Amino acid sequence: MSANTAPAALPRHRSINRGSAIGLLLVALPVFLLAWLIIFPIFSAVVGTIFVRSPDGAREFSLASYRFFFTDGYSLANLWVTLWTTAVCGVLLVAIGLPIALYLRFSQGRLAAYVQGLAIFPMFVPSIILAYALIRTIGPNGTVDLLLNAVGLPKLRTPYLTPWGPVIGLVWDNLPLTVLMLTAGLSSVSNSAIEAARDVGARPLRVFVSIILPRMGNSLLVTASFAVLGIFSAFTLPYVLGPASPEMMGPFMQRTFADMNDPLNAMTQAVITFCFCLVFGIFYIRSIARNREARP
Repeated sequence: MSANTAPAALPRHRSINRGSAIGLLLVALPVFLLAWLIIFPIFSAVVGTIFVRSPDGAREFSLASYRFFFTDGYSLANLWVTLWTTAVCGVLLVAIGLPIALYLRFSQGRLAAYVQGLAIFPMFVPSIILAYALIRTIGPNGTVDLLLNAVGLPKLRTPYLTPWGPVIGLVWDNLPLTVLMLTAGLSSVSNSAIEAARDVGARPLRVFVSIILPRMGNSLLVTASFAVLGIFSAFTLPYVLGPASPEMMGPFMQRTFADMNDPLNAMTQAVITFCFCLVFGIFYIRSIARNREARP
């Protein structure tokens, strides 16, 4: 009997090996591009900031650029305003996006479709256009100022060129992705579980805390990770809407590299920025791994 089954098993084994080889070839190019465009520049930047060329051209170990960054008041102020902006934007995105996602998940009809369209609309607006639209709206002598002046009210204290300018722009720019990801996370909440809780007398707040929120842990973590990664490294909106000092890390790196012609310190700032983003990237990867392990 084994003699009869062995010839049949051999072609199947060959087909499995052929399929595995094709699969490896399909992922080879993306992996190569990932290594070439992301991993290698990161490794090169880290090595380039630690092993610095001496005046005679030799490479020597030095942490002088990192010591300068963490002892320079201006650099630390820029890092602090970046962390503050990221934290405030993250809280505002969840506070604004979660109610919208809840409404879209449990509402039907034309109004829900309009709300969804308005929430996703900023995704199709380029950041530079959004920045100048905000300047013309809430900037000095903008639309809001003209309307207030028309009805005899005092001028608006504009957030333009203050730390709150990038916050408004970044929240508006990242809101569509936040709403989409939270809405996708709410799809795991079954209507039957909510109806059962209501049948036993649970109020809306209790339903949210006991049923909806526990099922959204991974979605909230992934949403926060994406928001932090996008906001921490943002350039256009902080550059156009933010103050000249202190400034976020994106404009700070560009100015250090281009205006001050200091590639070593600019690369050091990039490595430090990457290290902060790496923490949230690890959270995202762990969340994805847990979701895969939880699948049957």
